[in-house]
Amino acid sequence: MSTNTAKPDAAPAIQVKRADLPLSCPRPDDEVWNMHPRVYLPIEKSGEATCPYCGAHYVLSD
Repeated sequence: MSTNTAKPDAAPAIQVKRADLPLSCPRPDDEVWNMHPRVYLPIEKSGEATCPYCGAHYVLSD
């Protein structure tokens, strides 16, 4: 008996710049008609943030 314990590759982190702050998910350029409510994510202190709704992972690139 074999079990497949492989995990799918995680989506790549979304790079954002300080000029893009404050960071919200979905981002202003995303189509929002079928997405979750907009939430603002605190990324300034740690340099990364994950959306509690969709799991998108953001990384501050500068």
